[in-house]
Amino acid sequence: MSRRHPIISVTGSSGAGTTSVKRTFEQIFRREQVSAAYIEGDAFHRYDRAEMRQKMAEEAERGNRHFSHFSPETNLFEALEKTFREYGESGTGLTRHYVHDAEEAALYGGEPGTFTPWASIPEDSELLFYEGLHGAVVTETVNVAQHADLKVGVVPVINLEWIQKLHRDRSHRGYSTEAVTDTILRRMPDYVNYICPQFTETDINFQRIPTVDTSNPFVARWIPTPDESMVVIRLKNPRGIDFPYLLSMVPHSFMSRANSIVIPGSKLDLAMQLILTPLIMQLIERKRRSL
Repeated sequence: MSRRHPIISVTGSSGAGTTSVKRTFEQIFRREQVSAAYIEGDAFHRYDRAEMRQKMAEEAERGNRHFSHFSPETNLFEALEKTFREYGESGTGLTRHYVHDAEEAALYGGEPGTFTPWASIPEDSELLFYEGLHGAVVTETVNVAQHADLKVGVVPVINLEWIQKLHRDRSHRGYSTEAVTDTILRRMPDYVNYICPQFTETDINFQRIPTVDTSNPFVARWIPTPDESMVVIRLKNPRGIDFPYLLSMVPHSFMSRANSIVIPGSKLDLAMQLILTPLIMQLIERKRRSL
């Protein structure tokens, strides 16, 4: 970890809500006048869209039914760790963009489903912000988690995650329920081995829990709304966190454990602002004192 070049890592599986969390961080950075550099987890996939489809077909022919975007085989974990390490040392490092759609193609250049060329992170940023699948990954050969100064996990309970994926892939990508179910099953071993363990490494976890029946996520007609959810916020090290203040500021919140607070789902943005702003400013003040 670095005093002069801090790193914030937001980790969550696809559809967990990391993009909305990123927007909250952007609001804090803008309000507090913090200059942040952004990198995306998709940039460190090993294969572009066409290559991944080909590799999946090849692996399926070999009998491998669990080839997914979650694994070391399909990601550049070493490159991600190198970028984190170099940023912590010098305030720069290499990254790129994965072009998702036509809108991003117009913004970054290149065709949808491809990568832009590798480029250096601008050296005038005050911190690095990562959002993606593997911001706290640890394997036998790679330890990305050790380089981040603040690690945030964003994850719904698994039934809710499945409901969100089913609705997104059916409505936006035209997949059938059966096709999405096959994807979930294919990804499950890598999810268990490489996604779940990261939430032990994180400093703060935000986990959304529905308060309506999601017993069979594969037939759910709609995604539970924030008003139909609670969020469990777990802090790895609660020392210095003013829980009485948080309880007074977030209506209908309560402590479930000594390091955990439960809030209404609709109050997630408020709770994040209250909890994360002081932590971010601690990193920035520490950085500015070290210059």
